[in-house]
Amino acid sequence: MAVYDLVVKTIRGEEVKLEQYRGKVLVIVNTASKCRFTPQYADLQRLYVSVV
Repeated sequence: MAVYDLVVKTIRGEEVKLEQYRGKVLVIVNTASKCRFTPQYADLQRLYVSVV
């Protein structure tokens, strides 16, 4: 199985096929999105801003 075979759910519950990102760089992060203690978001936001 390849990562592109996976279907994941967004934070809004929508299903997304990772196949649509083939040929692009992926950063896959498992976070506790509904947890109040998410200091990693600051670093992820800086990473996002630096590549967009």
